[in-house]
Amino acid sequence: MGNRVSREDFEWVYTEQPHTQRRKEILAKYPEIKTLMGPDPHLKWIVSGMVFTQLLACYLVKDLPWKWIFFWAYAFGGCINHSLTLAIHDISHNVAFGNKQAKWNRWFAVFANLPIGIPYSASFKKYHIDHHRYLGGDNLDVDIPTDFEGWFFCTPLRKLLWLFLQPLFYSLRPLYVNPKAITQMEILNALVQFSVDLIIYYLWGLKPVIYLMAGTILCLGFHPISGHFIAEHYMFLKGYETYSYYGPLNWLTFNVGYHMEHHDFPSIPGCRLPMVKKIAPEYYDNLPYHQSWIRVLWDFIFDDTLGPYSRVKRLCKLAKES
Repeated sequence: MGNRVSREDFEWVYTEQPHTQRRKEILAKYPEIKTLMGPDPHLKWIVSGMVFTQLLACYLVKDLPWKWIFFWAYAFGGCINHSLTLAIHDISHNVAFGNKQAKWNRWFAVFANLPIGIPYSASFKKYHIDHHRYLGGDNLDVDIPTDFEGWFFCTPLRKLLWLFLQPLFYSLRPLYVNPKAITQMEILNALVQFSVDLIIYYLWGLKPVIYLMAGTILCLGFHPISGHFIAEHYMFLKGYETYSYYGPLNWLTFNVGYHMEHHDFPSIPGCRLPMVKKIAPEYYDNLPYHQSWIRVLWDFIFDDTLGPYSRVKRLCKLAKES
């Protein structure tokens, strides 16, 4: 493996993010890719089925022993909830109802949020725009760990702990790195979410509520599906800041593994991202990619050259709001 050196800072670059230029080149060469943009007509039905599956599960687990509550939360319910967070990711790009129906997308994201147990969708939308616009931007892209995370979580045991605590860092980091005013949609998201939580508690007791929330926390932490958090932008090879994954877990995650393609074309729904690679293979076939999210987690924990510091950072100028 050669000499291993622990990272002590982020990888600072002084170039623009690569996706903007590649998008221009691909569209100039393959204008037919524009036909892939627009809403996914199946997304609303798939998401609705997942939401109602979780509501049925709430009824089915209400009398189970606590050990089975947590087992099914991790093995089943949390997988659905993690998948729903990625559906919300797609919906944040208006691919459920299209750009002309922005409010329908926002409210549908609130509906998709219900089994997650914790209000999430409105805040995610607010910050995810910056992740695309200012990829790697210092104090702008809240997907990047803080200096404390990079400094402290630097040993295998600490990195494992960091993976377990990912939901905590993802929810609190924006408040520290780039705090923004609470929006009306966030308030409505919280009111709807906690109202449904209370209804579930009133109907079936505490266990279904814990089943939903525990599934979310556990499966957004140390879980095979959570490998995508590390796989997407952690620098496994110097000079590359975004990576795709083309394995079977894409079936459960709305093709979030096609992450290079997604950042090149955020308005293309996940179901059509494989077509981008097929139309323009020369732009993707020679780029490094991941074959296993489990292997990603293993390497992240035990490779001394990988850790929260393994991210590209750049200084970005704020875009003018229209």
